[in-house]
Amino acid sequence: MERTQVGIIGAGPAGLLLSHLLALAGVESVVVELRSREHCEQRQRAGLLEHGTVATLRAAGLAGRLDAQSVEHGGIYLQYAGERHHLDFRDLVDRTVTIYAQTEIVKDLIAARLAAGQRLDFSVSATAVSDLDGPRPVLRYVDASGAARAIACDVIAGCDGFHGISRAAVPDVVAYERVYPFSWLGIIADVAPSTDELIYAHHPDGFALHSIRTPHVSRLYLQVPADDAIEAWSDERIWENLQRRFALPGWTLREGPVREKAITPMRSFVSSPMRHGRLFLAGDAAHIVPPTGAKGLNLAVSDVALLAPALIAWLRDGDPSLADAYPAAALRRVWRATHFSWWMTRMLHPLPGDPFTTQLQLAQLRYVTTSRPAATTLAENYTGVAPA
Repeated sequence: MERTQVGIIGAGPAGLLLSHLLALAGVESVVVELRSREHCEQRQRAGLLEHGTVATLRAAGLAGRLDAQSVEHGGIYLQYAGERHHLDFRDLVDRTVTIYAQTEIVKDLIAARLAAGQRLDFSVSATAVSDLDGPRPVLRYVDASGAARAIACDVIAGCDGFHGISRAAVPDVVAYERVYPFSWLGIIADVAPSTDELIYAHHPDGFALHSIRTPHVSRLYLQVPADDAIEAWSDERIWENLQRRFALPGWTLREGPVREKAITPMRSFVSSPMRHGRLFLAGDAAHIVPPTGAKGLNLAVSDVALLAPALIAWLRDGDPSLADAYPAAALRRVWRATHFSWWMTRMLHPLPGDPFTTQLQLAQLRYVTTSRPAATTLAENYTGVAPA
């Protein structure tokens, strides 16, 4: 049987960043991933980084390309009732957010791990964990060559997402879930953004978001019914709806070729506890948030920023106190972000046939855009609340 200190399941941002931070402190790890390296480096996910996420990546020596290629944003636009209002984060909380795609973070992390000679096993199958209550939990899998592997670990970190095996290995888990009655249709378009900062638009036909991927690529979203199929949405229909929901006198939405499009269900999900024995959960393995508040990737980084020093203190220095405190500390941050994501989602997505809710949403939007304390609360949460 092979041996390592930390077996990490999942080569997304959480698993890769955890491996990187552990290695900086001399703690060894093995990362295993069901998908290929190419898939991990190409799958499109979030791209908005909180102030603290950027600071974490910089402190870890991972910000070379981020600093060269990212775009810093000092606020967002809220659009409703035919008006567009700017919230200035620098003025409100003296913080910013950064646009840098998750795919690029994954590329940076994989390159850093391989350059340091760390072990990453892609395209594995049949992952399983056992002996989680003992001193040497075991991570088993079949590698890309078809060979069965068994690794005795001091700790296993489950960073394998919502559909991974890790959460299922936690007995007596309590799951909190909210499924929303709509989805997001997202596109990546080869066209320069029509805005300098993100636009969140509340419209009678549904929510729309204009995000930015690069100076030459736009990311846009539409609220659609939960049961819609992507085949029902031609490029022409998508642009027609985007034009209508973002329309303002004197402002033009640029159109361009649609490179990718997909529909994503909307849900909030929190799993508790985030630890069982020597198995620790991080990232989407423990929680999912609707993308309205841009918290998914940032929560994964926040989890790891707590978990890495906890494991270092335990495995290198013999102090388990931070590891024991990790589940409660992580969940405090998770629930704050879950509430903010739920609040943003409820404020911005009209429900067909529910004019009462629509009027409540408009009242909340007017309050946020006219009250400095209300705007400050949004800005503080959007740019990132530090773990308590």
